[in-house]
Amino acid sequence: MKSVEMYTSPLCGFCHAAKRLLDEKGVSFAEYDVLADPPRKAEMMQRAHGRHTVPQIFVGETHVGGCDDLYALERAGKLDALLAA
Repeated sequence: MKSVEMYTSPLCGFCHAAKRLLDEKGVSFAEYDVLADPPRKAEMMQRAHGRHTVPQIFVGETHVGGCDDLYALERAGKLDALLAA
């Protein structure tokens, strides 16, 4: 399984929803809190091509996007393949 990284904020409902989906699928992930560690925000924006909202989710080197993007992959039946590839 590929590594999963997620940039989050503790007050973000979309972050909690994305984490819940990954937890339900048994996927472990590295979480970077951009409020507690402000330099992570600049790192996130560079990796996410300027996107500044959280969550920003990466599977391996693939930028998935945000929570809606993650759920769209799941609905389309493509998330498991991305995680496994």
